Amino acid sequence: MPKQKPNYGGQALIEGVMFAGKKTTISAIRRKDGTIEYFKIEKKEKPWVQKLKKIPFIRGIAGLFDSLGTGTEHLNHSADLYEEDHETKEKKQKKAQQEKKNNWVMILGVGVLAVISFLFVKLIFTLVPVFIANLFSNSISGHVGQIVLESLIKFLFLLLYLYAISYTPLVKRVFQYHGAEHKVINCYEHNMDLTIENVQKQSRLHYRCGSSFILFTVFVGLFVYLFFPTEPLWLRVLTRILLIPVVLGISYEVLQLTNRLQNIKILNWIALPGLYLQKLTTKEPADEQVEVAIASFQKLLETEATQNSARQSAKL
Repeated sequence: MPKQKPNYGGQALIEGVMFAGKKTTISAIRRKDGTIEYFKIEKKEKPWVQKLKKIPFIRGIAGLFDSLGTGTEHLNHSADLYEEDHETKEKKQKKAQQEKKNNWVMILGVGVLAVISFLFVKLIFTLVPVFIANLFSNSISGHVGQIVLESLIKFLFLLLYLYAISYTPLVKRVFQYHGAEHKVINCYEHNMDLTIENVQKQSRLHYRCGSSFILFTVFVGLFVYLFFPTEPLWLRVLTRILLIPVVLGISYEVLQLTNRLQNIKILNWIALPGLYLQKLTTKEPADEQVEVAIASFQKLLETEATQNSARQSAKL
């Protein structure tokens, strides 16, 4: 029986793509002169995180926060290279101010800041729909009606935000690299050679995408909130804050379920909303962007092969 391929994940960057393996994360970034530059981070062993990743409904939160720091490091590195390639005199003058901000990065660490930023955004995304829905409590006063309205507002916020930023030039290119990342993974999982031609034939959508995860938090939240009161307002706000980790944990399990059910035609409809959302968060990439994604993934495979070979030699 053939050995099952490992599940690889990735992240779109500014003019690049990052892929993550078991021990290493590697990004490939296109410089202004056309060359491709690599950036590698070795994963640090965290026994307590590994234990949490084995516990259902907690493993998703542990994995999310664990990957946030590394992903942010790669994103920051790509942003630094992009700024370096497009630096002007005005930008150079702002570097002194930026260095002051970087002091916070040194004090708190990239990972901690990434988690704080994520939680802050999640808090706003969770609470603003609560207050807007409450404004309509006179016309839509029922418990179920308020929950549905709150979730609908949250869903519309998500769509409008993604639609708006997708038209900004820089984000559009990031979304193209996101599409390239998915195409490379799909090509690899279909056992095809990683050539530009083969990769471009693949779908830019993927079941394990983080975009699907974000959408699932909206739907999961709707059902979870039904078990908690909407009145008074302070209690509603408090429960939304306390339920953030619960919603995240359940949403991760739903995402994993859709990945397992993707080949079962009767049940794979569960993943369709997340896949449709990816039509906003991914764009069809150009060949040069696919080339960068392939370079990143192949560099990761080469690194992992070298690491595996070294481990095997150490055992002899």
